[in-house]
Amino acid sequence: MSEERRRSEKGEKDEKEEEKEQEKQEKSWEEKWRRDPLNVLTWALVIAWGGVVLILESQNVGTRLWGANHGWAAFFAGAGVLLLLNTLIRVVSPAYRRRVTGGAILGVVFLAIGLGGIIGWGSWIWGVVLIVIAALILIGGVGRRRPRV
Repeated sequence: MSEERRRSEKGEKDEKEEEKEQEKQEKSWEEKWRRDPLNVLTWALVIAWGGVVLILESQNVGTRLWGANHGWAAFFAGAGVLLLLNTLIRVVSPAYRRRVTGGAILGVVFLAIGLGGIIGWGSWIWGVVLIVIAALILIGGVGRRRPRV
């Protein structure tokens, strides 16, 4: 009888722990949305863009838009544009102002991957990307306020 009781108590504890974990995950998602809705929206749009590209590729519409076998390049180019738009909104709007250097760098890299695949700039595009990344790092470092000593 005591073995069954222990199993029952253990089962109840497991269920309670699972419920707490689920509530924690729900709160975490809600907190992230409240804290940074622009970031959540941007990444949702990136994923939706991926779905659009897949659908267009499967219907052979993508071939007319960006060329044959360039679906991944189109995805990366679009994702780069979305990330750069996120960065622009953060720079312009005080309500969403946060550090943007990382997002800008990722947007530039994604855009370079996409354009390199579609247009074929492979030989020199990465040199431009490195220069842009260096400029972003410098701007981010210079623009940051330092505490007074």
